[in-house]
Amino acid sequence: MSDARLCWLPATELAALIRRKKVSPVEVVDAVLDRIERLNPRLNAFVTLTAETARREAKAAERALARRSAKPGPLHGVPFSVKDLVITRGVRTTFGTPLYRDNVPAEDAPMVERLRAAGAIMLGKTNTPTFGWIGATHNLLFGPTRNPWNLERTPGGSSGGASAAAAAGLGPLHVGTDGGGSIRIPASFAGIFGHKPSYGRIPTYPPSGAWSLSHIGPMTRTVADAALMLQVSAGPDERDQYSLPAERVDYVRALARGVKGLRAAYTDDLGFAEAVDPEVRAVCARAARAFRETGCRVEEAKPGWPSPHDCWYEIFCGGIATRLAPYLDRRSEIEPGLYRIIEAELTHPPTAYVQAWFDRLAWWEHPRRLFEKYDLLLTPTIACPPFAVGLDNPAEIAGTAVAPYAWIPFTFPFNLSGQPAASVPCGFTKDGLPIGLQIVGRRGDDASVLRAAAAFERARPWAQHRPPLD
Repeated sequence: MSDARLCWLPATELAALIRRKKVSPVEVVDAVLDRIERLNPRLNAFVTLTAETARREAKAAERALARRSAKPGPLHGVPFSVKDLVITRGVRTTFGTPLYRDNVPAEDAPMVERLRAAGAIMLGKTNTPTFGWIGATHNLLFGPTRNPWNLERTPGGSSGGASAAAAAGLGPLHVGTDGGGSIRIPASFAGIFGHKPSYGRIPTYPPSGAWSLSHIGPMTRTVADAALMLQVSAGPDERDQYSLPAERVDYVRALARGVKGLRAAYTDDLGFAEAVDPEVRAVCARAARAFRETGCRVEEAKPGWPSPHDCWYEIFCGGIATRLAPYLDRRSEIEPGLYRIIEAELTHPPTAYVQAWFDRLAWWEHPRRLFEKYDLLLTPTIACPPFAVGLDNPAEIAGTAVAPYAWIPFTFPFNLSGQPAASVPCGFTKDGLPIGLQIVGRRGDDASVLRAAAAFERARPWAQHRPPLD
């Protein structure tokens, strides 16, 4: 099988081929590493490569299959990457900042540990902004990551290295994190699938500055691959006291059930979106209507919710500011925009943070009531198409000036609520830039979100669309 084909095969197919000895783990890892070597100088998706270790593990995986007693895991020999906010044993984890340029953790995060236990092979670490503070990907240590669909645009963030890698065929499985949209934003901007699991579904450790908002989850080119990653990664871990009990759900098998009879609401403003790009609005509206082909009942809704921006901002930015406060004397190593946020947040009284929590708890009443009637909520993932590389935030949307973070009104609310939410590719702008549709489920109901995403994928396949890199 050609290297090019190996690089684009989903993990579900690769794992099956490897188990049947139709493809060698060595072939797969070599093919992907060769592609990374060729394309990463243009994309800057990977910031640390563990090529030597990956090749050694691939050879060991190949030898293991030759033994009669072999019991390969569900991801035996399949490559994956890890966002540079997620700790990896013996491999540097910089959190996207010069402040931690030499940080080498002594243990793996639970998701990394479980992927390895399932037989997956780590290729390296992907780029992120400092502590994931923005929805684009650039930092003072490694520079910007570029969008494979247009190298002058950002692939989103903060898991932008992961989204660029997935979209460019640099491995099938990628670990991202999400404190306000950081899996779903880059999934939308790079035309891939990203799933933010229910809060606690996959344990997070160590906690981030924005710990109560932060989720860890899969970023892939297919829904089945994400379901497989969730399958091997979900379940409690004593290092995360908020991790959920194990569900008796096979997420991969659940995909075949479809969504016939489920009720979905579609909205393109939630009640508080300042501006939504007309192309995004039109493409997402068509995608929502396409859900009717899956047997799902879709209704347009006008929730009229008040914005939870202020309480999210206080919890998210206040947490990151607290984490970085000890480094304020190293101003040259902190991005100017982030430094301003830290300075401002540190002037707030502690009661502001506590009040944000009370406001968060009160705001939950709004999605709670909507999900008494509906099984799913559909929205645009992002209010605008991918913007210029290097910008922290877009200054305007369709001619309307917008404040920082105002372009992600559909993502951060569901970090506050802890609900599962995914972004599926649903179309392109006239300039060929990807657009994503967000699917939100009831608290704890990851299976329905994945089922809905898989049903949409069958109705409107996207994997055949590849960026113009080769």
